[in-house]
Amino acid sequence: MAKGCACGSGTGYRGCCGRLHRGEADAATAEELMRSRYSAFAERDEAYLLRTWHPATRPERIDFDPGTRWTGLEIVRTEAGGPADARGVVEFRARYTSGGEAGEQHEVSRFVRDGDAWVYVRGKVG
Repeated sequence: MAKGCACGSGTGYRGCCGRLHRGEADAATAEELMRSRYSAFAERDEAYLLRTWHPATRPERIDFDPGTRWTGLEIVRTEAGGPADARGVVEFRARYTSGGEAGEQHEVSRFVRDGDAWVYVRGKVG
């Protein structure tokens, strides 16, 4: 049985965010990139996260909390970020458990095109 994708698409990981993580495709929209980045956090795919982070704001590395398990994603709204746009905003709520406690990260993320590819610039956690 195929492993479901963490992004919540309802499809299997391999054909959904997995193809982006493996470099077989690029995200067509800011929302698709945001979903794939959420999935990359769930999969602890540091290389993908760094590759899709704008060079001006990219950290040296990502410190994953081994006790955190990402459990769900809700897209609240999107602003621009389509295939023909240069910029986009995605507001989301990401659910997780850490140390047996449930939590939620609410963020408004900004994305831009870097060449032909969407990249994450920064997010405002609310």
